[in-house]
Amino acid sequence: MSYYRKHLFFCTNQRAEGAERPSCAQCGSPELRAWMKSRIKELGLAGAGGVRVNIAGCLDRCELGPVLVVYPEGVWYTYIDEDDLEEILQAHVIEGRPVERLRLPDAPDGPP
Repeated sequence: MSYYRKHLFFCTNQRAEGAERPSCAQCGSPELRAWMKSRIKELGLAGAGGVRVNIAGCLDRCELGPVLVVYPEGVWYTYIDEDDLEEILQAHVIEGRPVERLRLPDAPDGPP
């Protein structure tokens, strides 16, 4: 058994205005990560044996962002707002069912 049942990493990378690639922070990822962390605590899921929400630097899937990845499954998601995150929380984190409509391909050009 791992220390955390689920571990969520949110890309919060911020690039300078005018950069060649987008960045997740420009899409609100720091605020949405904070919302998810608060929601996990509110539901009593945080802590050892539960769920951990962490900040990550660039996860290099910038054009698909904002992105997060859920371990131990290694399932990647894109999201827009709190509704998307709530769906990931309820379906994947709590019930163990990945959210296919928000899931990113595992391989660079492949299906999930």
